[in-house]
Amino acid sequence: MNIKILGGGCKNCITLYENAQEAAKELGIDAEIEKVTEMKDILSFGVMKTPGLVVDGIVKVSGRVPSKDEVKKILSE
Repeated sequence: MNIKILGGGCKNCITLYENAQEAAKELGIDAEIEKVTEMKDILSFGVMKTPGLVVDGIVKVSGRVPSKDEVKKILSE
């Protein structure tokens, strides 16, 4: 599973990154989690507000920080 965190490194982006790491670990998912910080790359996903959560190339959340439990639900789908 490939997870991308879209954002420039603000507090919300860091929180989302941590939530995604914890959620994947708790679910036992072998995931590659990467930060995408370049604006042109973020915009290529159609995301206008950060942070954004992308799972396997599909934008799942943008413009807010989902809780760890919400991320777990998304990753389980």
